[in-house]
Amino acid sequence: MAGARGTRNAEAATARPGKRLADPEPELEPEHEPERDEAGPPSSRTEVVSTQDEDEYAEDSSDEEDVRNTVGNVPLEWYDDFPHVGYDLDGKRIYKPLRTRDELDQFLDKIDDPDYWRTVQDRMTGRDMRLTDEQMALVQRLQRGQFGDVNFNPYEPSVDFFSGDLMIHPVTNRPADKRSFIPSLLEKEKVSRMVHAIKMGWIQPRRPRDSTPHFYDLWAQEDPNAVLGRHKMHVPAPKLALPGHAESYNPPPEYLPSEEERLAWEQQEPEERKLNFLPRRFPSLRAVPAYSRFIHERFERCLDLYLCPRQRKMRVNVDPEDLIPKLPRPRDLQPFPTCQALVYRGHNDLVRCISVSPGGQWLVSGSDDGSVRFWEVATARCMRTVTVGGVVKSVAWNPHPTICLVAAAVEDTVLLLNPGLGDRLVVGSTDQLLSAFTPPEEPTLQPARWLEASEKEQQDSLRLRICHSKPVTQVTWHGRGDYMAVVLAAQGHTQVLIHQLSRRRSQSPFRRSHGQVQHVAFHPTRPFLFVASQRSVRLYHLLRQELTKKLMPNCKWVSSMAVHPAGDNIICGSYDSKLVWFDLDLSTKPYKVLRHHKKALRAVAFHPRYPLFASGSDDGSVIVCHGMVYNDLLQNPLLVPVKVLKGHTLTRDLGVLDVTFHPTQPWVFSSGSDSTVRLFT
Repeated sequence: MAGARGTRNAEAATARPGKRLADPEPELEPEHEPERDEAGPPSSRTEVVSTQDEDEYAEDSSDEEDVRNTVGNVPLEWYDDFPHVGYDLDGKRIYKPLRTRDELDQFLDKIDDPDYWRTVQDRMTGRDMRLTDEQMALVQRLQRGQFGDVNFNPYEPSVDFFSGDLMIHPVTNRPADKRSFIPSLLEKEKVSRMVHAIKMGWIQPRRPRDSTPHFYDLWAQEDPNAVLGRHKMHVPAPKLALPGHAESYNPPPEYLPSEEERLAWEQQEPEERKLNFLPRRFPSLRAVPAYSRFIHERFERCLDLYLCPRQRKMRVNVDPEDLIPKLPRPRDLQPFPTCQALVYRGHNDLVRCISVSPGGQWLVSGSDDGSVRFWEVATARCMRTVTVGGVVKSVAWNPHPTICLVAAAVEDTVLLLNPGLGDRLVVGSTDQLLSAFTPPEEPTLQPARWLEASEKEQQDSLRLRICHSKPVTQVTWHGRGDYMAVVLAAQGHTQVLIHQLSRRRSQSPFRRSHGQVQHVAFHPTRPFLFVASQRSVRLYHLLRQELTKKLMPNCKWVSSMAVHPAGDNIICGSYDSKLVWFDLDLSTKPYKVLRHHKKALRAVAFHPRYPLFASGSDDGSVIVCHGMVYNDLLQNPLLVPVKVLKGHTLTRDLGVLDVTFHPTQPWVFSSGSDSTVRLFT
């Protein structure tokens, strides 16, 4: 019984008649009435707020304080970067409330809280405030354009201060000023100044404007005082030609056309006729009829005068030699190769590719006769011949000085050869490096297969065989000698593969294809890969795996590409006989386009040390150019052609197929369709 009585007392205390749980909503306009769920119970927050509005001091306690911001008329944007928004009456900071509510919480408040529509945020304290009915009525009056005070009547009758009746006494009996009946000295001085200015002619009196328009004769005499006489570029109107014998009413017999001449004149176009009329003979001047084309000719004459350009073209007297840029003399740009020194003979078919060892002592060449030959550069002596049994499309000597290895592309295989030339320690360390590889326990799926050479093949210098699914068209080494890029004659994203020699791993770096790949090259110092397709050159960042730049050579078909040793400039050769120079820091468009060759370019190359680059073409010539790249970024590269080297004979309409420079000397090697390799020094 005691428990039940306590429960009933608590319920009675909760719902005592002195306090209502919720105020009735004020009558508002329909557009401001919030949507409310009639079946849903009122929220607890509504009850608390409404109870406080009913009796403000019913549940007041001594702990609650009046939070009032005392910052004064200060822009609140100054407190955006601080955790507080001002100071209260005691000088303590008023901290901003934590705004951890997201848009979902605000939407739930909007649905559940019936007072959400009348709750605003106080910017001075950062707290939410519920507007009272009086404040809501004030806002609605201001929205309707009414006065804020509800008791103000804007239409009160005006009280007329003056009655309109004539009174005896004046409103004020103040005596008149002395200045009201004495002339002003200031105005007198101003008037005297204006009279003096009119006398001196400084001020012109206003004259009535003449409304008639002014015309002047466009073709008046060249009077220097006339309007047109002062124009230096004025051209006088051309005079009409005086009438000749053909215009006479009684011309001589030789001016009268015959019947055949009259028919030929009628069949001619009006622009092709010598005369725009046919001469006729009349017995007397009185018998001459009115001219039928008079109005037409007058109109054409007016058109000629109206549409004629009235300006003299000033011819600039410039010597054509001055327009040609001043290039330095070739003798000032030495050294560069000037003459043929050696011819390397031994192949039986066209030599497609050549490569020089890093030290410059040995030369390797690949031919269509199915052999790879190693030559001594200084003596043109063939040191070794390796028969590979297929057309050699590309050869590349490993650029690392401590690795003696040559990559040769034969059909769908890349052969790694150790020619055994030069330092025996380097040759032995290369074989030791290849034999130190241990295959992984779980072989991974790769786009190429690495096969060891047999003992017989190893005696013929073959060490490794990398087999692909498609024919290989090019092979090139990275500058450090561990990575190698190959180009396959295939469609799709597997046209370019990158092989790692030390781990015998192959990977395809691209996910999709951007056309048929013609040539690839590594950047000399940075992790970039240049990929040349038929119409563009793309620069990829290998670490970030993203496209960095796309160069547009404006050529029909790119055939070859070479990268400057500094890495900031590249050259591209094309089958439409253009050599394009790109400055990567300047633009994605060509810096210079050189059209020195008559036929298609097959190969281009940069010298590793000297400012030289060369191009080989199907016209059988090698053109050597001076290409100086300055360290000053504000100075453009200097490109000067210095020498045309000839020596190869054309075979099957093919000329020079590959060019490469000696690594240390200003020498250039070229291989041609005449089965020879030539050295120019």
